[in-house]
Amino acid sequence: MSQKLRVGILGATGMVGQRFISLLENHPWFEVVTVAASARSAGKTYEEAVGGRWKMTTPMPEAVKKLVVMNVAEVEKVAATVDFVFSAVDMTKDEIRAIEEAYAKTETPVVSNNSAHRWTPDVPMVVPEINPEHFEVIASQKKRLGTTRGFVAVKPNCSIQSYAPVLTAWKEFEPYEVVATTYQAISGAGKTFKDWPEMVENIIPYIGGEEEKSEKEPLRIWGKVEDGVIVPATSPVITCQCIRVPVLNGHTAAVFVKFRKKPTKEQLIEALENYRGLPQELELPSAPKQFIRYMQEDNRPQVQLDVDYENGMGISVGRIREDSVYDFKFVGLSHNTIRGAAGGAILCAETLKAKGYIQAK
Repeated sequence: MSQKLRVGILGATGMVGQRFISLLENHPWFEVVTVAASARSAGKTYEEAVGGRWKMTTPMPEAVKKLVVMNVAEVEKVAATVDFVFSAVDMTKDEIRAIEEAYAKTETPVVSNNSAHRWTPDVPMVVPEINPEHFEVIASQKKRLGTTRGFVAVKPNCSIQSYAPVLTAWKEFEPYEVVATTYQAISGAGKTFKDWPEMVENIIPYIGGEEEKSEKEPLRIWGKVEDGVIVPATSPVITCQCIRVPVLNGHTAAVFVKFRKKPTKEQLIEALENYRGLPQELELPSAPKQFIRYMQEDNRPQVQLDVDYENGMGISVGRIREDSVYDFKFVGLSHNTIRGAAGGAILCAETLKAKGYIQAK
């Protein structure tokens, strides 16, 4: 009999749901036993429901092909089959907030890829290497929901993964002003080039809602838990532009930083390479051994060469150099649907299990 925790995927037929399923194949702690989606997919096998829309480069895992898709709206029925769920549902923010809390109230922990709960004051938004202590706020959330084991936890936006960890590693030098431009892959919109032919050889200088997330979410990650809620940090001030580029996977950021304490380039590189978080200490299954690496070559990191670093869970940084207006500038790269979406949520769930928040029902 398997000792793995039983996992459900809400929104299993979409691109992020598919990424969850591919990443969880052969996971040592978790086993996908339930897939749930909209009413139009319910009752079909997962293979039938997805049809020709499988967007991963690896084949659909055999273990999920014959699972019968459940209706995500039948909360009690779905919750009864699992120990916890990953949420990647495609609904309005109000609908997402409501359904995720409904699952939590069945005493089923929800680890969400969605943005709907990122600013709910007692919902932790976590990059496990940066702010795992924010999970402490779950105790207050459970009081509000009236639960003993059910809660919602979220991971932040994919766009910030290529620079927020870097700025965290440089905290001792007190960065106080940041300008970032992100060059974001089309899979961030849940699309491939087949779905979105107008993106071939094209750039779109707007991604709805992305700039606000990219400026504000790092401050929440760097905030503190006070009186049962998360109070965002006020510094550094970040201004951002987000641009859609003709790349399938991988968000690149070009970033300029001012520091109160003036580091050398060597100190900045050393801080990146030495940075470790709780996932590395605990050797969690999805944790990159080296969270952030520095690349000395002038033409790195590159999406084609570097996006899959540490199975897509590591951050690649290059081109740290002094700037004539700011103190330093650099280029960062992260995998947007692995570290930035499903993989980041899986690492959150591993951290929650290691800390005792997620257990078998």
